[in-house]
Amino acid sequence: MKIKKVVLTNFRGYRSRTVIDFNDLTVFVGRNDIGKSTILEALDLFFNEGKGALKIDKEDITVGANEYSIEVVFTNLPEEVVVDATFRTTLADEYLLNGDGDLDIIKKYRSGTKFAGTYIRAKHPTNPECANLLLKKVTELRAIIRSQGIECDNQSTNSVMRKAIWDNYADNLQLSEIDLDVTAGDDTKKIWAKLSSFLPMYTLFQSDRQNTDGDKEVQDPLKAAVAQFFQDPQNIELHEKLTEIATQVEEKLKEVSDRTLAKLREMDPAVADTLKPVIPSPTQLKWADVFKSVSITADENVPINKRGSGVKRLVLLNFFRAEAEWRQEEAERRREIGDDTGIIYAIEEPETSQHFSNQKILADALIALSQTQNTQVILTTHSGVFVKKLQFNDLRLVAVNDAGDKCVTPIQSSLLVYPSLNEVNYTAFGEVTEEYHDELYGFIEGHSWLSDYENGKPRISYVRLFPNGTTRNEQRTITHYIRDVMHHPENTNNPKYTYQMLQQSVADMRAYIETRIATTH
Repeated sequence: MKIKKVVLTNFRGYRSRTVIDFNDLTVFVGRNDIGKSTILEALDLFFNEGKGALKIDKEDITVGANEYSIEVVFTNLPEEVVVDATFRTTLADEYLLNGDGDLDIIKKYRSGTKFAGTYIRAKHPTNPECANLLLKKVTELRAIIRSQGIECDNQSTNSVMRKAIWDNYADNLQLSEIDLDVTAGDDTKKIWAKLSSFLPMYTLFQSDRQNTDGDKEVQDPLKAAVAQFFQDPQNIELHEKLTEIATQVEEKLKEVSDRTLAKLREMDPAVADTLKPVIPSPTQLKWADVFKSVSITADENVPINKRGSGVKRLVLLNFFRAEAEWRQEEAERRREIGDDTGIIYAIEEPETSQHFSNQKILADALIALSQTQNTQVILTTHSGVFVKKLQFNDLRLVAVNDAGDKCVTPIQSSLLVYPSLNEVNYTAFGEVTEEYHDELYGFIEGHSWLSDYENGKPRISYVRLFPNGTTRNEQRTITHYIRDVMHHPENTNNPKYTYQMLQQSVADMRAYIETRIATTH
């Protein structure tokens, strides 16, 4: 499964219902403290429920609200699922898909940290005669089948009986999109436990680094690998061995417990009868936790955190490079065995502490990783190097709208023929930079439009400096003046242009390019 969209409501700064569309590669840009990392952290809470990179915090709820929700809509759904025993069914047959045919899951929290339930928003039968079947026990479903004289050969499997009942009312299901609470009762909790196993694994790599010997930034790649390894359904032999070991330990613990309680019963039967051993079953064990201390160290076991931040991030960089290559090699084999296990890598500011050349290598690796089977990559960045490597439809701008609410919008191709962080910042925040001025000038000049652009524009005086040291007074448009002052710092005969001049020149070039493109097309 893959994320199609995320909806945040009353989560931190996202007060109003905010819809965010996702691709295989989704990159969030925007000014500092605008809410980019909040999106990645909301997903960590959704997938890992406070047991991942973040803990559930009472401060997560928007001030003045009494409930927040994190909604994730999934596409690329499995063809079949198991929700009752071992019987295979489909999400469509269980009426668990929304009106668009996607799986829509909502997790709600009240008063900050109080979990309010998991819901599936689905186009579901609401006819009282066949509604709420997911909440009904096996005896209740049998009673409906008997009372309505519905034909059903298998009355021991809930999903089979539900389908028989719904088929009986096929012409009068009264389908309507409703929120189904899948944590309301024991039976629905079991269904949710089955469904949640199909969700992709989510791993968040945060930009904030810990300065400990088990440096989290270096641990995370290995932890992600451990989690994938134990989640991988192809490791059947390994899972069987681990189950065998756990069963043997469970038997030994029961023997010790039984001996202890037997002796206690000789002395005080009443107390002994109130006690019982609590031993987790083999299926409840979290084998990945056994390897929670995995790390990478330098020579002579010197912790990697003693090295520079650039080296530490370099380890992370090459984890993603290796992961992209491996997942590409594995793609065909996984298709053959029907492995639909998904993974989502969420990375804050991957460019941190990296030279431009390394940023380009990392950008290429993350793009390649996002193109592998059942993989999504989510990034936040302030790097123009990263942005220029991307397609427009990979970018999402996080900003504040006129009403003061956070909004996340796709970035469409505007003036330049490639994604430009300078243009993104100008469009979003009116931020004018010399780099953006240079990009616009280069765009006009590259299309041989410069003469036409300057035609009729007012001129100002510019002192030109020749290689032999002589000078000559010439006239320049504001745009040309700024360009020459910017590119010829050795010429000190001209005053520095003002910020207002830079603003005016950028606005003029943008207006010209927009008009020229419109008339061309």
